[in-house]
Amino acid sequence: MSRWLRQHRYACLVALRRLWSQPFSSLSNILVISLSLAIPIIAASVLVSAQPVVRQIPVSPEVTLFLAPGSAPEKATQLAKTVQEDYRSDVLRVRIVARDQAMKTLKANPAWADALSVLSTNPLPDAVVVTLPESPELSRQASSLAQEWRQLENVDSVQLDSEWVRRLEAILGFVRIGLWLLAVGVALVVLATVFNTVRMQALTQREEIGVARLVGATESFVRRPFLYLGALTGIIASLVAIAFSALALNPLNAALARLANSYGTQVVLHLPESLSLLLAVVVVAILAALSARWSVTRNTRF
Repeated sequence: MSRWLRQHRYACLVALRRLWSQPFSSLSNILVISLSLAIPIIAASVLVSAQPVVRQIPVSPEVTLFLAPGSAPEKATQLAKTVQEDYRSDVLRVRIVARDQAMKTLKANPAWADALSVLSTNPLPDAVVVTLPESPELSRQASSLAQEWRQLENVDSVQLDSEWVRRLEAILGFVRIGLWLLAVGVALVVLATVFNTVRMQALTQREEIGVARLVGATESFVRRPFLYLGALTGIIASLVAIAFSALALNPLNAALARLANSYGTQVVLHLPESLSLLLAVVVVAILAALSARWSVTRNTRF
């Protein structure tokens, strides 16, 4: 066990020396990888910060059934009863919005008060507002019910509310897919950068590797420092990328705060949770080590 630890400690020290011996090259490679990693981290921060805001929005849609103009108030009560009884399993609750109540609510709004004051009669219809329960196929079910309710007697039109919420959820789904594709692209950047770095190191130390083999060094002994070189490069680049992302969120949050305040709300971008960031560092280190192994295997066959 102690021999195994000594071998790995030696390989790690050799990798650190190789990084330190070529500071400009090492720094350039680390910056390339870290800047590439910072992009998906910032994108993930936006996605993680937006999800709680979306969850606070009620996603159970309300379907509003507007009665035909001139319908008697009793028709609204009858329609609400019909919907409640015939669609008991599909409806969460039903409420009636009388035309006088709707007009009173609009007049209470200063933006509408002056315009409505010139009307001699109330042009608004009675309405029945139906709230649907959440379900896995909420969008399809709501559209189907709205289509059926358009055929009911005394119903002039049907409005399906909360459509924009489902659109927002679809946008977030699109962003998630884009983030995964971006992560794949960044992984390719990491692989290519580490592969080229290890390749240059292997060619530079060609004679040293040849001598080590002549004196009986095993292939694992020869490859191990390069694997550590790739893993250390990935770990350092990941930590630098997290630091870059944290710094970049400061001006983004300042600009976002001004925008959110104009809408009377508050949104703050923050990094993903620590466990996710740690997992990302481990994944990058593994990818970098695999790339280093591939490179050293291909470029030390002499």
